Amino acid sequence: MKNKKFLKLVVLLVCIAFSSPAMAQFDLKKAISGVVKMAQAVTLTDEQMSEYVKEYITWMDAHNQVCADDNAYTLRLKKLTEGLGDADGIPLNFKVYYVKDVNAFACADGSVRVFSSLMDIMSDEELLGVIGHEIGHVAHRDSKKGFRTALLTSALKDGVASQGGKLAELTDSQLGSLTEALVNARFSQKQECEADDYGYEFLKKAGKNPWSMALSFQKLKELQGQSGDQLSSKLNQLFSTHPDLDLRIKRMEERATNEGIEKPVIK
Repeated sequence: MKNKKFLKLVVLLVCIAFSSPAMAQFDLKKAISGVVKMAQAVTLTDEQMSEYVKEYITWMDAHNQVCADDNAYTLRLKKLTEGLGDADGIPLNFKVYYVKDVNAFACADGSVRVFSSLMDIMSDEELLGVIGHEIGHVAHRDSKKGFRTALLTSALKDGVASQGGKLAELTDSQLGSLTEALVNARFSQKQECEADDYGYEFLKKAGKNPWSMALSFQKLKELQGQSGDQLSSKLNQLFSTHPDLDLRIKRMEERATNEGIEKPVIK
């Protein structure tokens, strides 16, 4: 069935090529090659996917300023994440990027990267909430699915694929495109809510205060409300497809309150 669909797609490309005006800049050979490579990329094994994820995070660590082990940011994050060993069997590792952007992300292999500028504007509790949420995406394999989707998008543009059973190495250009695709990727509202719930339970089981989830959302809402602020604009764009922050805050607050968990005092 897959072969038939693939053949139809190639035939469609051929039809387009011959029906296009002579001036149209359409490279049939390149187009068919792209489809072939995309089909090969679809068949990537979990082992091959793991290699691509490893290559990606290694590239990210090399192209961003990673805070040293004795750096204040690293020491703070290490203390904050003490006891957060794995997410549903996936071992976690944490690093801080010393960059201006306000962000944090987690890869399918359990690599969690927190940006120093995010640490500057958040308390420990608020930061834990963001980390808990990101780890939720790792545990539910959302990060893995998102990476595969981004890789396929990159395959269409740059020919990322596994050929002849040998894993193709990614070029700097392809890794840059992959980063862009991952940054612009969006999880469904269902996935976001499930990541919230996982983050809540994950923090609680690790001996952390799960109020952190609600507090992190409150901080994000506060930052979004800063009119005319460039950060606010980025956050509004980032959360445009997310569940309503008020709803997320309410869900986490009600859960913690019903469980009789004391709300921490933000210092």
